[in-house]
Amino acid sequence: MTTSTHPSTAPDALPLPLKGIRVLDLGHVFQGPYATFLMAMAGAEVIKVEPPKGDMSRKRGRDGDYPFRALNGCKRGVVLNLKTERGRELLLELAKSADVLVENFAPAVMPRLGLGADVLLKANPRLIYASASGFGSTGPYADKLALDLTIQAMSGMMSTTGEKGGRPLKAGVPVADFMSGAHLYGAIVTALFERERTGRGRAIEVSMLESLFATLLPSAGHVYASNKVPQRTGNRHVADSYVPFDTFETNDGWVAVVAATDEHWLNLTDAMGRQDLRNDETLKKLAGRIERIEELTVEITKWTNQHSRDEITALLHQHHVPSAPLRNVNEVLEDPHLRARGFLTDHLTEAGTVALPNSPMRYAGAALRTLQPPPTLGQHNAEVLAELCGLDEAAISELRREGVIGE
Repeated sequence: MTTSTHPSTAPDALPLPLKGIRVLDLGHVFQGPYATFLMAMAGAEVIKVEPPKGDMSRKRGRDGDYPFRALNGCKRGVVLNLKTERGRELLLELAKSADVLVENFAPAVMPRLGLGADVLLKANPRLIYASASGFGSTGPYADKLALDLTIQAMSGMMSTTGEKGGRPLKAGVPVADFMSGAHLYGAIVTALFERERTGRGRAIEVSMLESLFATLLPSAGHVYASNKVPQRTGNRHVADSYVPFDTFETNDGWVAVVAATDEHWLNLTDAMGRQDLRNDETLKKLAGRIERIEELTVEITKWTNQHSRDEITALLHQHHVPSAPLRNVNEVLEDPHLRARGFLTDHLTEAGTVALPNSPMRYAGAALRTLQPPPTLGQHNAEVLAELCGLDEAAISELRREGVIGE
């Protein structure tokens, strides 16, 4: 018997698993907000706490507010000026009723404000204080500045990325931010699980550098197996553990092709209509294909050059060869599979209609949470402060005049 992992839309669907969990989200840009977005879409009540000028990702360069919009839906928003004593007092008050507080400042920032984990856990011993940074709060790199590019450089990832003999290249997307954000989510829900058994909260932390290390495992294995520093190999496997393992140009684009097993190789020769390659005994095992990798790359490229990207993709699918078309971002935004699963949905914004993502995590029996717009800056100040801090309209107006909660 199998259980569907697709969300249920029945009226008696189960609640999302984090329903009833309250999160204070002090995260900014990608790392922290991604973790709290995943929590929001798992049913948590997330309150985004921003400085008076707002999260810097509210308006960036050419990507506009799309990243902010994609990471901050289904959250309530308040503004607190933590540089004021009253702002810090209000955060402490909010923390007393919270289950989780998330921040991805430099490690010294919150302690310098008098809002470190020790202070907040004293005010609320059940709190999960979740911190993310470039290098963590200890060690010789703790005070180094960190951005996705610099972490990719220090992690070793860039040393393995790029064409053979060419310059090192970063990944085209901010992998360190989102890998560490996903690890942060995992650490938070693990700590919440522990709290169910012990009744106690704790401080947890995730570093970008350590979050990327798992991506180095094939390269590190190559170091120990060969006693050599891995070189850049373009789109080939770092240790040629699979041949072919590359991208090949078609007459209108590119395809990625992998023979992960000897059977895949035979299937590929069938797709190519190359009985001579299929019958070549020296190519039936990986060792022989490694020896002749350059020759095979030429032969496969000759074949793909004669067909369109979609034709090659269909042929390889038909013959059970691991492969995929190389798609641009526009194509992904229109992907029928992602839309059929409800992961991508269209939303009308000031800039027009945009496709926004849901959470990649599904919970059997629970419907996907409907994505709501992110809060405007300070949108829920009065609502949250009245509800959680017991402040009346006059007190909230005074805080506004004093610049504690913005204008």
